[in-house]
Amino acid sequence: GGITNKLVGCFNNESNLAESDVPNNVVLVRIYGNKTDLLIDRKAETRNIKLLHTYGFAPSLFATFKNGLAYEYVPGVTLTPQSVIQPDIWKMIARRMAEMHKVSTCNNNNNNLKKTPMLWEKTQQMLNLVPDEFSDPDKHARLEKLFLPVERIRSEFEYLYSCLEKLNSPIVFAHNDLLLGNVIYTESQKSVTFIDYEYAAYNFQAFDIGNHFAEFAGVDTIDYSYYPKKEFQMEWLRVYLQHYLEKDVVDDKEVERLYVQVNQFSLASHMFWVVWALIQAQHSQLDFDFVE
Repeated sequence: GGITNKLVGCFNNESNLAESDVPNNVVLVRIYGNKTDLLIDRKAETRNIKLLHTYGFAPSLFATFKNGLAYEYVPGVTLTPQSVIQPDIWKMIARRMAEMHKVSTCNNNNNNLKKTPMLWEKTQQMLNLVPDEFSDPDKHARLEKLFLPVERIRSEFEYLYSCLEKLNSPIVFAHNDLLLGNVIYTESQKSVTFIDYEYAAYNFQAFDIGNHFAEFAGVDTIDYSYYPKKEFQMEWLRVYLQHYLEKDVVDDKEVERLYVQVNQFSLASHMFWVVWALIQAQHSQLDFDFVE
């Protein structure tokens, strides 16, 4: 289940249910990856799941424990680079993201939720966690060869952020990690569900969309030819804005403006997950090559 945590599906089949009925009583148990508490505020994650469940965005949370949680199983399939561009699916995603971006936390005893974009603070936090020297000498040698020194990454990010702030992208409650594996398509209900709210927080609208587009390229095997072309993005963004602005007709200039913002913020998405991967390369015990 993913490249950060371990996921286990549990069910009681003593009643001899038919195999097709088994998913109805599945409970998912997620076991947090090693040292992921360095990156993720688990109390905030639990709060986000509960909050978003009240709006119909997140599955039910059944239990939490020291190194994981148990929650409702959502039947369906995760997306692929092929399925995410199918019109009936991408339109549901655009609509769902627009609805999520309009979620208000004011009346839900969440006054401690800062309505400032998480991008700056979270990236700085992660940069401070990147080790000067990795415990695995071979890995350290590869990293030195492939990546800029962390202080150079920091300065590059600071410059990029100063440029992005000037775009005045709205601050919304965002998922921040909508890779294809975090979108479940349920064909029988013709619906999509977003899962895994570990990084959910207030952030720039254009970051959430730009990050989703960047994730079209995949995780295990990266192919940037899947990054959506402008024609697709303009259609996607028009549907998004129709629902976000609650307007049947959206001006071409509004779509173009968001298009520019999204593609500049996708650069921040790349930097954010590069820094994240550097930390995972040091601490993760999962069988995944974070350096590659």
